Amino acid sequence: MAKAKKANRTQLIEKLAMVLGVSKAQAEKTLNSVLDTIKDLVVTGYDVNLTGFGSFHQVSRKARDGINPKTREKMKIPASKSVGFKVGKTFKEAVKA
Repeated sequence: MAKAKKANRTQLIEKLAMVLGVSKAQAEKTLNSVLDTIKDLVVTGYDVNLTGFGSFHQVSRKARDGINPKTREKMKIPASKSVGFKVGKTFKEAVKA
């Protein structure tokens, strides 16, 4: 299996600026606005569905018992919240092709 190429935030902004025909500063502002909006909605309990791309949602994990793998001591793992992402059908099919 070939090693995956990686793109960082700067490269994403450059590509977005090129596609939209705007400056890098405008592309960065747009990207930040979209990401901040998605984050704010998920934090406040909304599911964000981008049809064809995927959906972001809040995941709640219950408190549970665990074992420290290093010391083998039993421990309590507290309840927590995280974010989940489920890839959309169109996106998934594009990757498979």
